[in-house]
Amino acid sequence: MTDIKDLIQPDRGQEAIAIHLVNKSSFEDFTKSLSAGQRASLSAQKFEGGAYQVGIVPDGDGFFVVGGVADPEELSSWCLAKLAEDLPEGTYRLEGRQPGPAAFGWLTAQYRFTRYKDDDKTTGPRVLLTEQVGRLPGYIAEAEAEILVRDLVNTPAEDMGPAALEAECEKLAKAYGGELSVTKGDALEQGYPMVHAVGRAAARHHAPRIMHLAWGNEGDPVLAIVGKGVCFDSGGLDIKPASGMRLMKKDMGGAAHAIALAGLVMGAGMKVRLHLLIPAVENAISGPAFRPGDVLSSRKGLSVEIHNTDAEGRLILGDALTRASEEDPELVIDFATLTGAARVALGPDYAAMMARDDTTAQAIIEAGKANDDEPWRLPLPDAYREYLNSDIADIVNAHSNPYAGASVAGLFLDRFVGDEIDWVHFDTFAWRPFAKPGRPKGGCAYGLRASWHMLKGRFGNI
Repeated sequence: MTDIKDLIQPDRGQEAIAIHLVNKSSFEDFTKSLSAGQRASLSAQKFEGGAYQVGIVPDGDGFFVVGGVADPEELSSWCLAKLAEDLPEGTYRLEGRQPGPAAFGWLTAQYRFTRYKDDDKTTGPRVLLTEQVGRLPGYIAEAEAEILVRDLVNTPAEDMGPAALEAECEKLAKAYGGELSVTKGDALEQGYPMVHAVGRAAARHHAPRIMHLAWGNEGDPVLAIVGKGVCFDSGGLDIKPASGMRLMKKDMGGAAHAIALAGLVMGAGMKVRLHLLIPAVENAISGPAFRPGDVLSSRKGLSVEIHNTDAEGRLILGDALTRASEEDPELVIDFATLTGAARVALGPDYAAMMARDDTTAQAIIEAGKANDDEPWRLPLPDAYREYLNSDIADIVNAHSNPYAGASVAGLFLDRFVGDEIDWVHFDTFAWRPFAKPGRPKGGCAYGLRASWHMLKGRFGNI
């Protein structure tokens, strides 16, 4: 894939192919300036000005492009994505306006995952010119973060195990001068007993660990970002069926989101003291596997009775959230591919979000709406806390009734976050089961841009 930085360039008047944006209501007026042959060309392509329609119109020795959008005056993140996917290789310019937020979709639409197979269908780079030079770095950084999530999630578990996630954290530390510590082995068992218990059945080259990257000045507000890094989830002894296991390479999608968001924070020089925590395990099956009925200790000191070994992500997050809380953070954000219940409730287009603080939740929702990455808030109801009661331990890891699965999982995590800490939890799918313009089937970020723009508003000192 072409370097994403080359796909959008400053407009200095260089030669480019024109793109005219229309919608159904403005299309008829637009065609009045065209020749009969040009109108016939659009008619043959069945172009009517609908969103995501692409028309290529002959013009002398070349051509120009007509793109259908919902509103030519209010461009969304994805409205140019179909153009970026379908147009021939070349350099393009929007006529009469600048791309604004649509630059993000132009960049990410040209993503291809080619680690294992060359994409012969890819034509060449479609470059977009813009006069918004000052905003180019922001568009590019957000697109790079999205693409990082896609790459990490799309990579199979054998090549994206705990050691590979550690390597991603090392890249961040080296790029931005962060301090990375990695805990594994005996120290992991003592300090993060639930992380160790979940991952101890894995092969040695996929041994469990937790990464802790610290960055920024000590005196700045503390921001903690936590990501679930279950690099493959067999379900443990409560083994998943084959159909449920097929996509479990994506169960480290929360870690991918957290790493990408941390990169945005550090890359922008945000005035925060950042703590990134990535517990990384493979939930495997072998002699040392933890069992249904076991009672695990935790970093916080709570005892946890295991009702289901397939509810393992919340266990490793519990230890990581406890560690994050020890830094007295102003805000904690965690990302996790935690429950199928969230997907049943919201489908593949919305990230489920839970939050303690209404103001923080609303700020994320508004940032998401403004940037075409809207999460949907689910409750953390006190009435359901009793679902986690255990007869022999402080808490169970999975409740026995079929109700409110996403919220009850959130309530489990809530027990491991320090009192009075502002905390946000994303239960993200991290996967797109079918393609949309700019969003191919496969790994996908949800809630990443919403969180990032909320953080810019909250810690707006960059």
